[in-house]
Amino acid sequence: MSFSAIRALAGVLSCALIGSAAYAQAPAPYPDRVVKIIVPTAAGGGADTLARLIAARLSERTGGQFVVENRPGSGTIIGTRSVATADPDGYTLMMTQTSLTISQAINANLPYNVQRDFAPVVNVALGPNGLAVHSAVPATTLPEFLAYAKANPNKLSYSSAGVGTASHMGMELLKSTTGIDVVHVPTRGTGPAMIDLLGGQVQTMLGSLPVMLPEQRTGRIRLIATAERKRSPWTPDLPTVEEAGFPGFESGNWTGILAPAQVDPKIIAWLNRQVVDILGTPDMKERLFAIGFDPIGNTPAEFAATIKRDIERWTEVSKRAGIRNQ
Repeated sequence: MSFSAIRALAGVLSCALIGSAAYAQAPAPYPDRVVKIIVPTAAGGGADTLARLIAARLSERTGGQFVVENRPGSGTIIGTRSVATADPDGYTLMMTQTSLTISQAINANLPYNVQRDFAPVVNVALGPNGLAVHSAVPATTLPEFLAYAKANPNKLSYSSAGVGTASHMGMELLKSTTGIDVVHVPTRGTGPAMIDLLGGQVQTMLGSLPVMLPEQRTGRIRLIATAERKRSPWTPDLPTVEEAGFPGFESGNWTGILAPAQVDPKIIAWLNRQVVDILGTPDMKERLFAIGFDPIGNTPAEFAATIKRDIERWTEVSKRAGIRNQ
């Protein structure tokens, strides 16, 4: 290698090292006061649980003070709007879920635009979903269930946690993907939806895999597929919808951190690195698995791509299902 080539390579490596250092360090003196992580839902839910875990680890790891503040109301709109309009100084963040993109898809008059008004920081974890049927349904696999549903159009029904929820939209996506026709029976939460399925009032449901697993062990329901692109560690022997012949199908419930738009990219990068490193620790992996989450920990750009793809997908699903402008 010539001297000039060596010098050019050294320059590239030097820039890479400088970029890496900038990526790992926040602009001084951030954070020098309390950083709020807004959760736009009530305490006790999945986003709240994850927010408190991450806030505690961030405080321990960085020496800063990260606190969680719940601001529920209007289907997450109140809390989400408060973050969209907050000062873009890095001291107000939000931990939210897939409902953020669903809301954008089905509401024409939101007081914010998800892609315009937020800066993705990191997609923290995925709550895996599964497709279950009542034990009376004569199907043990997804192909068998699809055949049964097509042989009985409009005679089967499914429960959800409510109109516009992840369980509703995920099942509508399955319907449009596979061509089956099952009737929606919305309820007021995951608990009531599961009660309807367990009691046989409905025949199927797409919902939280960890919630469904204990009920499968009672024999009252039967899991027939997972709704992610890869098999879940919760059920390594259970095939995905994609494996059943529907490439690209996925309908999990992600939980991630966003900031107001225009936050310094160096702060975004620093926060991303801290959370990714936290998610990579063995104790955090074990903790997440124990509460029903699979860690993600991707880049801000990858998270932004997920958000964009979700909004496009849920907008199309909502149009087909006739639930736009709810």
